[in-house]
Amino acid sequence: MTTGLQIAFDTADPHAQAAFWAAALGYEVEDHTAIVDQLVAAGRLPEAETLTRDGRRCFADVATCRDSSGGRPRLFFQRVPEPKSAKNRVHLDLHVGPENVDAEVERLLDLGATKGWETADRGPRTITLYDPEGNEFCVS
Repeated sequence: MTTGLQIAFDTADPHAQAAFWAAALGYEVEDHTAIVDQLVAAGRLPEAETLTRDGRRCFADVATCRDSSGGRPRLFFQRVPEPKSAKNRVHLDLHVGPENVDAEVERLLDLGATKGWETADRGPRTITLYDPEGNEFCVS
C-alpha cells in the first residue's frame, strides 16, 4: 500500500496562501474551474460558494497548489473563521543548502514572508520566517 501525502493549512485567505506557497516552492496553483463548473451545474455547489480569481472560477473557501512533477506533497488551504492563536505545532522546513540561505530568505521576504529569528544551535544555520498569515517555516 502506498500512502499519499497532502499538507493542509487552516487560513483566513486560502487563495493568497496558495499563491504565496506556490511561488515560494516553485509549485503551481491548481485550476479547479472544471470541477467547480460541474458542481454548480449539478446543483451541488451554490454560486455563493464560488469566486473568480485570475480569470478562473474557483471554490471560495479552498485553494490548492502542487508540484507539477508530482514529487512533493500537495498543499491544501481551507478557510477557517478563527485567526491563528499560537505557535504552529507543525511547520515546513525548506532545505536550500548553506550557500543559498541568504538569497532564498531575501526571495521569500520579497514574496511577503517576514523574518522571525536565526539560530544554529542544533546544527545548520536556520532562519525562521513567517508566511503572510504568520505561520512559521524554516530555511536552512
